Amino acid sequence: MAKTQTVLVTGASGFIAKHIVLQLLNAGYNVVGSIRNLGRSDEVRNAVKPQLKTRDNLEKRLRFVALDLNSDMGWDEAMAGIDAVLHTASPFPMEQPKNEMDLIGPAVDGVKRALNAAHKAGIKRVIVTSSVAAVSYGHQTHKLRYDHTDWTDVNGAGLAAYTKSKTLAEAAAWEFVRETAPEMQLTTVNPALVVGPPLDDHYGTSLQLIERLLRGKDPMLPHVGFAMIDVRDIAAIHVKSLTTPATIGERMLGANGFMWFTDIAQTIKMAHPELKIATRQAPNFMMRILAIFDKSVHSILPELGRQFEISAERTEDMLDMKFIPAPKAVLASAEYVLNSGKV
Repeated sequence: MAKTQTVLVTGASGFIAKHIVLQLLNAGYNVVGSIRNLGRSDEVRNAVKPQLKTRDNLEKRLRFVALDLNSDMGWDEAMAGIDAVLHTASPFPMEQPKNEMDLIGPAVDGVKRALNAAHKAGIKRVIVTSSVAAVSYGHQTHKLRYDHTDWTDVNGAGLAAYTKSKTLAEAAAWEFVRETAPEMQLTTVNPALVVGPPLDDHYGTSLQLIERLLRGKDPMLPHVGFAMIDVRDIAAIHVKSLTTPATIGERMLGANGFMWFTDIAQTIKMAHPELKIATRQAPNFMMRILAIFDKSVHSILPELGRQFEISAERTEDMLDMKFIPAPKAVLASAEYVLNSGKV
């Protein structure tokens, strides 16, 4: 009988990571989840339990280790008995930090720690969660369509610290394999804005956009839009890539549709006409005036009126998938948030 594969999932308490843990367990893998605080072990376990195919031997099939992106402690020990690493852990802030290195440092150092520990343990298969933030920003001339060959220019004007952190972290991963571990089989997964139903109420900042709309506090919405993907599809890209050799050495983009902020609002409003959801678009000049007084508004100015497509058909073809359309993913997010009582 073939040995059951054991996968280390870093940042296991994250929105995407919980779905990855669930899909790995349902696919027959054993999972070791890393979290900064082992007190959150039950949170992750309870999140996946309701959707497991079987809960037999769950304590053995899903266990946890404490790891921190900013510390070397425990990384080497965590790799014992691991067959593959899915590195999803990366800081995702509510707002941009005053010092961008507070975000960039942990992201870059964290991916280096994960890959270095895997390399020392002789683990070849590694999948790193990146982002389309590492693909479609900082270009001198904006394109209408981006694919896996495009890279964000971190020296481009107006880039947020988060965008730089994801780009530099992914670049560091590819550099590590190229310079230090050429035998390592690396794949990166680059999701667009991830929406869709969480597995529990601990989903952090991931659905902040949906929550903001549902609270109805904005009289008008900025003319900005987002390439989007459902969290269930992003998790499946990670899991399917493990057994798809063609993905080795590749960037697997995840997106299925672009929606303006107003389109997202109207989609939810149509399903819930009783809610006070703003659907009017704010003039761009108004946003520029507001940005003088509100730094959080200033960060979106470069995105006003910018529409682009993330090409992910290649990912669908390689993994034999058909992604959930963005409007369905948005509605799934809204239904969960409404039922959770958070708004």
